[in-house]
Amino acid sequence: MTRRPRPGRDDGPDRLYTLTGGRTRSDSAAFDLVTLVVAECEPAPGMQSEHAAILRMCERPTAVVEVSATLDLPVSIVRILLCDLLDTGRISARHPRTARVSDRLPAPDILEQVLVGLRNL
Repeated sequence: MTRRPRPGRDDGPDRLYTLTGGRTRSDSAAFDLVTLVVAECEPAPGMQSEHAAILRMCERPTAVVEVSATLDLPVSIVRILLCDLLDTGRISARHPRTARVSDRLPAPDILEQVLVGLRNL
């Protein structure tokens, strides 16, 4: 799939500098690639277009890496934009819960019963 350039939206360093207000690092360690982001409000008039796009995109929990891919921006830039929104309370962020493998597997006796049932077929 070939991407078409968007008029006035090249990813040159000048544009990225403008998007982040010259910042090169996010102030928060709250965002890794799988952190789920949820919008807490609707986009406001006059808001930076990327911030508004993030709020629309994150009506449901969305991973940082998905936001980055959809906006076609580097993850480092998206983290800075997300920090802006988090600092103003427009989004919430949480890391997905990771369950231990043993918590996700059924009990051995249930697996044994399934195996017996399959053999009886």
